[in-house]
Amino acid sequence: MIHDIGYRGYQGRRLGRGYATRALFVQGLRAAFGLGRSAKSKVLPMLMLAAMVLPATMVVGIAIATKATHLATDYPRYLSGVGLIFAEIFTAAQAPVLLSRDLRFATVPLYFSRPITRADYVRARSGAMVCALLIVTVLPLLLLYVGALLAGMDPVPNTEHFGFGLLAALLYSLVFSAIGLVIAAATPRRGFGVAAIMGVLAVSAIVAEIVSGLNGGLHADPTDSAKWAFLLSPASLVSRLVNQLCGLGGDGGTPGGLGAVVFAIELLVIVVGAQLLLMRRYRKI
Repeated sequence: MIHDIGYRGYQGRRLGRGYATRALFVQGLRAAFGLGRSAKSKVLPMLMLAAMVLPATMVVGIAIATKATHLATDYPRYLSGVGLIFAEIFTAAQAPVLLSRDLRFATVPLYFSRPITRADYVRARSGAMVCALLIVTVLPLLLLYVGALLAGMDPVPNTEHFGFGLLAALLYSLVFSAIGLVIAAATPRRGFGVAAIMGVLAVSAIVAEIVSGLNGGLHADPTDSAKWAFLLSPASLVSRLVNQLCGLGGDGGTPGGLGAVVFAIELLVIVVGAQLLLMRRYRKI
């Protein structure tokens, strides 16, 4: 005998693929800051956010107290100096949260059983990581900018250089998220992902500095060959390209106009190439 136990089909409105993709993006962005998870999961991302903001608060406080006419640091240089290491740690720690955990607990096939496609999944996770990094990098710049205006500093140069800082924040976010997510997608072990991402970002910077130094980068007037060495470091790639494009130059730019084009092409290759590699990775799942 067949018994009717009361199961009924879903009769409500189906929200579809777009809604599912947006929900995955929002969930990823929340997860990047530990929201909706245990208190322990919130500690590191919140510490990194605080570490980015605290020096900016001190810069603004000193400027207001001394009635300075300009900030002690420029907006892009704040990111390439104070903020760079914290942005790298945030990337290394949180990129595996978005991808490695899904692989480890085999939840990816469950996502693909819904209307979303593999491309939707990659876009949602990539967008969440980029937005999380933008929050981390833009917040201290916004604090510096508002503080400069409240201190009565000239709004014209501050607005212009704040724009330069936003450009740097966007490029750092795109490059770091691209590298972090590709590495995180290669392993279901979060610890391996964290170590690999931090290793790539830190070791590449050290290698670039060594190669630059061996080619005359330690001189007061570095040679062009010394500047080409920074193609080896994603972080230096961004900072030097921004310096060149925004006229912040000195010895911290690219090797001329051709260098700016090559640096920009490499940045584009990293970002687009990462998306293609992620798509290829998830076609196999």
